[in-house]
Amino acid sequence: MLLALLIIVIVLFVVLPLIGLAISTLISIAIVGLIIGGLARLVLPGRHRVGIVATILLGWLGSLIGGFLGDHVAHTGRFLTVLLEIAVAAALIGLYSIANRDPDVAAEPNKKKRKASR
Repeated sequence: MLLALLIIVIVLFVVLPLIGLAISTLISIAIVGLIIGGLARLVLPGRHRVGIVATILLGWLGSLIGGFLGDHVAHTGRFLTVLLEIAVAAALIGLYSIANRDPDVAAEPNKKKRKASR
């Protein structure tokens, strides 16, 4: 009986708060990734075929890399670090959209220009 009560107390006061902390951490990571990724997509000109999940993940990754570079490497202030996070996320989203570009769709405008000039 005492062992069962101890297990219940451990689950209630140790395991469940850790699970809650993990869930709140994941939610905050997704929100930061969405904000930084969305700002990075606004900075980049043109259309990008990047989904919302890729935007969140690349924004989060850009936030991590840019935050590390700004805080620990360049020792900039918070505002410049945020700008660096957005720049790194924009570079990642740009590279991702270039890597996932359909070569047939990218070649279409050139063919139309050549036909129009003849």
